[in-house]
Amino acid sequence: MITRELCVGRGAGPELLFRTLADPTRRRLFERLCREGEQTVSGLTAGAGVSQPAVSKHLGVLKRAGLVRDRQAGRQTHYRAELRALDPLDAWARAMKGFWEARIDGLEDLLNRMDQ
Repeated sequence: MITRELCVGRGAGPELLFRTLADPTRRRLFERLCREGEQTVSGLTAGAGVSQPAVSKHLGVLKRAGLVRDRQAGRQTHYRAELRALDPLDAWARAMKGFWEARIDGLEDLLNRMDQ
């Protein structure tokens, strides 16, 4: 299901990206574009397991989140992944990794002091 909040603007932060990619169909479409490169809607529909209108709607949500770009070539629309759109997720993951590494290091220091 495509919710209204997923249809808001570019410059997506981690929250919008997580919500957008939480849908398994959208995630599979995005992963295919990452792995296989630019494709048409009909090419993506072939392996999606959902109808062409559903694929088009999912691609629209991915586009509004900044995860894909499209270009017209005649009657066909070609989509490609925008990998830089994942930068906010990467930054969030790095921050969380640093946070938890610091917490674990602090716990390790405490346990070492308790052993002495």
